[in-house]
Amino acid sequence: MGKSGTGVAIILSLLFFLAANLVFSPTLHAQAPFYQGKSITFIIGNQAGGLYDLWARLFAAHIGKQIPGNPNVIVQNMPAAGSLVAANYLYNVAKPDGLTIGALIPGLYLDQLIGRKEVQFDWARFHWIGTPEQTEWVFITRADRPYKSIEDIRAATEPPKCGSTGTG
Repeated sequence: MGKSGTGVAIILSLLFFLAANLVFSPTLHAQAPFYQGKSITFIIGNQAGGLYDLWARLFAAHIGKQIPGNPNVIVQNMPAAGSLVAANYLYNVAKPDGLTIGALIPGLYLDQLIGRKEVQFDWARFHWIGTPEQTEWVFITRADRPYKSIEDIRAATEPPKCGSTGTG
């Protein structure tokens, strides 16, 4: 066998050795899904019976069947201060282990932007999963302002002052 034939034989031997170790290894077992035997808690920042509550409960009724391990899903309403109490709980008390999900009013981020002293969370550190609604947003500006398009707003060195519906 030439030099190249020896190199190919060595590579094939190594690949066979690795494959045999993977197939016959006693330490290889199927890993149980993370959520198996666990419960996910949905914290809803609104009163029971409201639209956000109904959406979260509808989602909670079906999500456990879609997650490997089929976890139980518990719904807990935490209605106070327009989801602020629920957001503070999620950020400061709930463990970041994937077992607690929040359903909060979307306008809650504005409370952090305006510096509301009761805010004890960083909205940017929450991870968004999805929404059951599609909301059309409208930006209105005065004609004498420099913002003529969304690109102008994005490129601004100083962000424009803005308003939104809030939690109050």
